[in-house]
Amino acid sequence: MTLAALHPQIVHFVIALLFMGVVLRCVSLTGRAAFTGPAAAVLLLVGTVAAVLAVQSGTAAHGPVERVPGARAAVMDHQEWGERTRNIFLVVAALEIAALAPAVSRWRRWVLAASAVVGLGGTVSLYQAADRGGDLVYAYAGGVGIRSGDPADVDRLLVAGLYHEAMLERKQGKPGEAAQLIGQLAQRYPEDTAVRLLAVESLIVDKQDGKAALTALKQFAPGSDSRFLRFRVGLLRADAFAAAGMSDSARIVLQAMSAEFAGNRAIQDRLGKLR
Repeated sequence: MTLAALHPQIVHFVIALLFMGVVLRCVSLTGRAAFTGPAAAVLLLVGTVAAVLAVQSGTAAHGPVERVPGARAAVMDHQEWGERTRNIFLVVAALEIAALAPAVSRWRRWVLAASAVVGLGGTVSLYQAADRGGDLVYAYAGGVGIRSGDPADVDRLLVAGLYHEAMLERKQGKPGEAAQLIGQLAQRYPEDTAVRLLAVESLIVDKQDGKAALTALKQFAPGSDSRFLRFRVGLLRADAFAAAGMSDSARIVLQAMSAEFAGNRAIQDRLGKLR
């Protein structure tokens, strides 16, 4: 059995346990809260065990992630900081265990102070490891879509990638490229209602083809049971009429929608632009 799929859960425990453990160890040195000493020892020891497991699970998980073009350097950077953090807290754990030994009772306070100092350094390393882990997930999609082994997750990753790339192209003033990406989505997922609506939106926004959008909207039957779908289709129909130069028809659609969606800002804004 591999720990790869559990890596996200484990690292969150590591962060919480070790950060809080170091804080409590520092507080315990003031002598003002007796409970903080034992609590710090437990948190630091359990957190260190979790750090060891985090490195093991990360090592088990990184193979498919680092094979993604351009991701290997980010994976290795995250791994190095993770291993560095584990090693630092192994030292902290050794100091915490040593402080429990009767033979070092005379120097116990100094041993615990050393644990606090090393632990503070460890929290810096822990932050760096966590930060690079976040970059790996959010900047490189490391592990996204493949963690569960369900092919549907990879499909959702593809949908998200095409959608966000299309929105970026649109924002950068490249409507043709945006329309092409959304077209790929529509071709791959022709039965997905959200994708079909996105394709209609692209006809209006990217291609400025209101008549084609009105034709495409005929596939959506009026009076849907879904309030959201009625709202989305209604706005698209109004936008399509406006793009086709039929402002009066757009106004009629929006006024009819106002009865069901009273006070809706999107509807009011569109009506304002048509006046």
